[in-house]
Amino acid sequence: MSASNQEMIDAVYDISAEVIPAAYHVPLWHALQQRIPGMAEEIRAGVVPLRTSISDAGMLLAKRSKLVVRLTLPLAENYALLSGQTIDLDGITLQLGSGKLRKLQSYSTLHAHLVSTSKDEVEFLQDVASTLNELGIAGKLLCGMRNVMQTPDREISGFSLVIHDLKPEDSLKLQYAGLGADRRFGCGIFIPYKVITDLD
Repeated sequence: MSASNQEMIDAVYDISAEVIPAAYHVPLWHALQQRIPGMAEEIRAGVVPLRTSISDAGMLLAKRSKLVVRLTLPLAENYALLSGQTIDLDGITLQLGSGKLRKLQSYSTLHAHLVSTSKDEVEFLQDVASTLNELGIAGKLLCGMRNVMQTPDREISGFSLVIHDLKPEDSLKLQYAGLGADRRFGCGIFIPYKVITDLD
């Protein structure tokens, strides 16, 4: 089995914080990879973007938000090391509760908030179609808006993407493989998506 087809699993944690910084991705990843041995070297490991809303006070966590970390099975053996940890997000405290492992389930429609690319929409979709063909995945593509993520070192640009009409085995394969780079910052990680008309 190729690396892209190897099973992944989600580690899910209760979290609490009043607000979080807009650029939470970098300090969160640094904290996680310091606590889970080997995570820094695994390019498929990553963090599902947190559910937030913008307010005058900053980025508010949605009610009952969870921290979801996508891990290879060997990395998941150490998922409990994060339970109860306190993470410093540039001066703001994120408290983690108990964690649990959750197997990925097949869904016919999947969504990634941002698949990183420097290309325009047409070339991006051509690249995605080519990659899916190499992976043996069949599905229909819906490209959303271009998104930009700022990190201290660089700007990450890309598009939101919905892939639908996936067969169960292709849905799991796509979630295992992901697309593009920067998985550690939440890019290219696919999660269930129920409304394919809202791509923002």
